[in-house]
Amino acid sequence: MGPDRLAPHDGPGADMTRGFLLGKFMPPHAGHQMLIDSARAMVDDLTILVCWLPDDPIPGPLRLQWMRELAPGCRVIGHGAVVPQAPEDSDDFWPIWRAIVAQAHPEPIDLLFAGEAYGLRLAQEVGGRFVPLGARILGADLDGLGGLSASAVRADPWGQWRWIAPPVRAHFTRTIVLHGVESTGKSVLAERLARHFDTIWVPEYGRAQAEVHSVDMDEADLLLIGAAQSATIAAGRRLANRRLFADTDALMTAAWAEMMIGHAPDALLAYPKADLYLLLEPDVAWIDDGTRLYGDDPVRARFADISRNVLIDSGVTWASVGGDWDSRFTRAVSLIEDLAPPCMTSGFDLAQESE
Repeated sequence: MGPDRLAPHDGPGADMTRGFLLGKFMPPHAGHQMLIDSARAMVDDLTILVCWLPDDPIPGPLRLQWMRELAPGCRVIGHGAVVPQAPEDSDDFWPIWRAIVAQAHPEPIDLLFAGEAYGLRLAQEVGGRFVPLGARILGADLDGLGGLSASAVRADPWGQWRWIAPPVRAHFTRTIVLHGVESTGKSVLAERLARHFDTIWVPEYGRAQAEVHSVDMDEADLLLIGAAQSATIAAGRRLANRRLFADTDALMTAAWAEMMIGHAPDALLAYPKADLYLLLEPDVAWIDDGTRLYGDDPVRARFADISRNVLIDSGVTWASVGGDWDSRFTRAVSLIEDLAPPCMTSGFDLAQESE
């Protein structure tokens, strides 16, 4: 046991110290992370209770998943039952919460951690010594972690971006997909837009598949392309700076499937959809680069119709982008800037730190 840990209590399990904290973590942010990391360093065993209500603006199970990633080695438990959120809500508020904590942490609690004053009363009710951690409880660093709250993150996640961990960033990232037939400048435009908006972009996996293996593809190949592209987009959302650009997604693979095998497998239509699709019109010359197939005008026009109909039938948000290369870029930037950043209603908070 390190010197920074409290001496264990007597009795069963006396060989370790146990800590407890709870919150809504809606969403978890850097203030929560500092609280958790500090608490984890002070005890041998840390239990974190993630609380939610059915109408919370961010689903509780998702926050539970985030917290299990952000607090490895801790016992992270979820509680989603509808219960009073403040003492004035019910005369049974404290008995109810004593039972909830006892179920989550049946062992004696040595240290109870919180960044708000409510932790003192909670510790008196459930046992353990209250440890008031962080700048917020002192009213310090108000321009940094001391002034940070989950409600502020929900109201303006892009403005609070530096305080949000990668799994949470993925939730607030806008995904823009470049969609359309061959030789319409999707890759070039995706890279140019990523530079303009200081973020990253996801290249087209199907091109790598064609170059490494063959342009002759069956349904299994197309399903693999859709899966690989979707997985890469999901990974990219964690690393992007507010916006992620992708050179096609599984909807474009579905259009390819219509052309190559005569139908679009349902699996290609079931992947998560982007926030905005930019349909690049085939009003520029087709260039054969060795992996492109549909250059004849009637075939290219048919492919373009299929690509457009995939967007329409899927009910996604999309816009047409045509003209010369600079015109495409200018229109794309305008459309993307009009795409509102994510924001959420504040919801009700048990306590500020418990968000």
